[in-house]
Amino acid sequence: MDRISALRNVEDALAAFEQGETDLAGLEERVQAVLRTYATDFEDDRTAVYRIDPVEDRTVVLVAGSPAEARERAAEQVESDCEHADVAGLDE
Repeated sequence: MDRISALRNVEDALAAFEQGETDLAGLEERVQAVLRTYATDFEDDRTAVYRIDPVEDRTVVLVAGSPAEARERAAEQVESDCEHADVAGLDE
């Protein structure tokens, strides 16, 4: 899913919420599904999506150029050491 498709799908979910066709929980589910699909489809020649687990008792998923960069970015996100966290590409 490209960025434009993701934005359109989020806009559709917001419109459904505004028109009373779905409740907040339904809106959240739709938006989360769009974001997860976008994230798992996102890759190019220089970057990939990585899952860093566990980090402060949670999983961090982000885009980076390498596993080492993913670990470093996760550490910045949670403001904690991620030196021993497991890192894997989402497609693995």
